[in-house]
Amino acid sequence: MDLDSQPEPEPESGIIFFIYQLISFGRSLSGSKPERQIILLVTEMISLISSTDPKQEPEPEVMSLTSKTLSSLYSLDPYSELQLLIAKTFSFVELMDSDSDPEADAERESERLISLCPQFEVELVQGKFRVAGKFEWRRREKGKCNPGNRKVLRLRKGAEITHFFCRNCIGEEHDVCDKAPLEVKHPLHPRHSLQLVLWWVSNFQKIKCYCCDEELLWIFYFCSACDCGMNIACVEKKPLLSIDHPEWHEHILSLFPRQAPLPCSVCALPHSRSTFYICSPCQFIVHQSCINLPSVIRISRHLHRITFIRSFDQGDWSCGVCRRKIYNDYGGYSCINDDCSYAAHSTCATQSNVWDGNELKGKPEEIDGEGVEPYVSKGNGIIQHFSHQQHYLSLDENTGRDNNENKLCQACITPIYSGKFYSCMKCNFILHEECANFSRKIHHPIHPHMLTLMTTTTDRINIENSCSACPWLCTTGFFYECDREGCRFILHVQCSKISEPLVHESHMHPLFLTSRPGERKHCDVCKKPRDTSTSETFNCNECVFSLCFKCAAIPYKVRYKHDQHMLTLSYGNETSTLTHWCEVCEGKINPKYRFYRCDEYCCVTLHMECLLGLDLYMTPGLSLFHSGATDIDVLPNNRMSRPICKTCNKRCPFKVVFQCSGFKFCSRFCLLRGIWTGLTKIA
Repeated sequence: MDLDSQPEPEPESGIIFFIYQLISFGRSLSGSKPERQIILLVTEMISLISSTDPKQEPEPEVMSLTSKTLSSLYSLDPYSELQLLIAKTFSFVELMDSDSDPEADAERESERLISLCPQFEVELVQGKFRVAGKFEWRRREKGKCNPGNRKVLRLRKGAEITHFFCRNCIGEEHDVCDKAPLEVKHPLHPRHSLQLVLWWVSNFQKIKCYCCDEELLWIFYFCSACDCGMNIACVEKKPLLSIDHPEWHEHILSLFPRQAPLPCSVCALPHSRSTFYICSPCQFIVHQSCINLPSVIRISRHLHRITFIRSFDQGDWSCGVCRRKIYNDYGGYSCINDDCSYAAHSTCATQSNVWDGNELKGKPEEIDGEGVEPYVSKGNGIIQHFSHQQHYLSLDENTGRDNNENKLCQACITPIYSGKFYSCMKCNFILHEECANFSRKIHHPIHPHMLTLMTTTTDRINIENSCSACPWLCTTGFFYECDREGCRFILHVQCSKISEPLVHESHMHPLFLTSRPGERKHCDVCKKPRDTSTSETFNCNECVFSLCFKCAAIPYKVRYKHDQHMLTLSYGNETSTLTHWCEVCEGKINPKYRFYRCDEYCCVTLHMECLLGLDLYMTPGLSLFHSGATDIDVLPNNRMSRPICKTCNKRCPFKVVFQCSGFKFCSRFCLLRGIWTGLTKIA
């Protein structure tokens, strides 16, 4: 899709108007700018969404393009003009998308209908809302205010009232329906009135409600003086002026309906973005959102259950999640085992990337299967591994073997340079000794659910089947998969081995997994934003430094077939004035970027990508597929004349090439670009 070839439609509706603005914005950019490619992705994604039946499950092509588009959006300034335009465009797509269901419409006929007519539009700037202006809707046609044009605001399950936003008239023509008040006074915020506003909310912008601690929906009540937002369900619900909660405090707690930066006795945070209850004689203060904290939970960062306590014993306590100090006088979570000193802040322990949301008070401990052995020992170093049950494996303890980079471990898909390994007694199946001992079931720090060790069981692999921690495909080899139905979390075994505290060659201090849900940090090694489904990075608590899983998984020491020594990875901090040249591509090496070098007298140097390849764990002979293209073959790039990539028009320099529809592509990135732009469909 070429931006310059698009017609200039009249702005007859919101979606066309904002797409026109996007295209105009794209024309002002040079072809080399990344923003232009993002606009191409957005416009193609909108086209796909518009052609999809909303009553069916999203096509894999739509989901794939959505994932890629969102990853690209994270690289932009969240408050840039382009980012805001895209957010508004997707919001209009959502409004234009029909979600009417005849059965649901019939059911709603007996419900009370309330029309939402927001008068103002707000936008998020530097983490705070500001009024952008009066909300105006361009689409208004007679006879179009029917149930099919209602965009329902889903407040909560079981609600007897249906709140809706009319796509045609924004509620001005619905005289037979009740209308939500445009301005309200609320007991939880008595100082100022709250106005009904509309916010073009997007996946990369999340703000919590002042009352319930849930995320604000796209229509809510707002106080511009206090930057305070309430969901409609909270405004309509009558607040409790006092509560009796003996589990937290022995006295009755009274509502304190004022914003004040007082530290909560439960979470220790002094923020004023939530209402709180107090006991004046005891000076006990608790946020409304902290009242319903669970008593006993299991989190991904600890082996045992942890229970909430009102205060900690004297001593120096630190949180096992964020690694920060815990103040003894405030509440938090502590391990239920007497001989374990694990502790965590209440807000850290209940993060969505740490806790699965289940309250375990009164529930018996379950056997989770973490102790299941991956193989059966037959004695004398012979085992029967679950991944290769048809043959026995024998332990090879010969450490003086010749280097063979084509001899790959079938679990981690990396060469066996040194150390012991298991080899099949009847075929070429081999495993590192460490890989043969991977647990069948684990809990991993970056995911709240149990993970099960899996092996590739299909000959054709989806090219979008990427690891949730790093961007590389789970092609051949072992990977961990979430046991929870509907959860698509998968993890390379290479990523599963990386744990905290991580002592890494790229940084002087130990690194920890302290990222909060939705927090996006740039890696200080590759200088790139996160491009995976999780936002986890290893972070330094002593200085500002972050390391992504992709960079953490890059091997520090490797072998090269033309050097008898191990090569080590240089992290771009070279001060030498010598010029280095790559042994593979014969190109110049920039010492400011990572490269491999021999520290002995050989002085061998190689680009990291030339030695490892651009797509790790990708081996010749694989067969991939993509919903928008024909079959994809992974071929060895070992001919005298290297093919030219169809996308970037350069020689393919890496170990493998991708072939699709008769064309060659140098990398998965170029292949996907070719698929999205239609190159692979050319006859």
